[in-house]
Amino acid sequence: MLHSKREDEEEGLIEKGINVAEKGVAWRRLRVKGTPGHGSRPFRSDNALVKAAAVVQRLADYRPPPRFHELWPQHVANLPVDDETKAAMLDSDRLDGLLHELPDAARASHFYSCTHTTFSPNLLESGGNRMKTNVIPDSVDINVDIRTMPGDNADEVQAHLDAALGDLAEKVSVEVIQTDAASTSPADTPLWHSLQRAVEKPFPGAQIAPQFIVGFTDSRIYREMGSVAYGAGLFSPELDVGSFAQRFHGNDERIDVESLRLSTDLFHDVAKDLLN
Repeated sequence: MLHSKREDEEEGLIEKGINVAEKGVAWRRLRVKGTPGHGSRPFRSDNALVKAAAVVQRLADYRPPPRFHELWPQHVANLPVDDETKAAMLDSDRLDGLLHELPDAARASHFYSCTHTTFSPNLLESGGNRMKTNVIPDSVDINVDIRTMPGDNADEVQAHLDAALGDLAEKVSVEVIQTDAASTSPADTPLWHSLQRAVEKPFPGAQIAPQFIVGFTDSRIYREMGSVAYGAGLFSPELDVGSFAQRFHGNDERIDVESLRLSTDLFHDVAKDLLN
């Protein structure tokens, strides 16, 4: 559960994001086939791993055009940046150039994921049984983590893959591992107002704001069943949110004790408030 905070020094306002929407997930397994052979004779061989390397590079280089979620304008409006930068972040023709030049790579990565369907080839496996250094593989599977924007469906995911791979697309078979659409919960609910009251206890005057996250969580299941689902937590004021985001599935993945205490108190206060 990730949220952001912004302090406006002039007005003394603290804004805290509550996750109300999240991207979809479309995991795909791309299989590349070749011809098995002996590793001592690589010249003019049909090596599936070599082909797979080209596929991975095409996916890494692919840059689909940006699309703006309905919460993006509000998110940009709350950023502590100048008006020209905000204008560029709301311009689909200028956004990618801005993110390419942004000195903070972590924030650039986050903003890019907020506004694009993304493709991350994360796992290579041999599709056959010949997994030795001296054997040219006959097939290689590439597991790709695709995160979709609201409105994307399976056909659009395949269209993205075809565009990314170009002439290599016909040499790749695609298997669906998982598909879940982006999801959203409304903000004007009893739970939302209870969270607002609970947040104000440790942070008087704070205002919560709806936030779109780039990962996916179990919230999508609750939303499919008709429930309201939010991602909410409180960070220690000493914790930099950008740095914390880089810990996810990375080095030193952890949460500090103060943030754990604040979040536990938040959940307890919300439960008591709703029960009363």
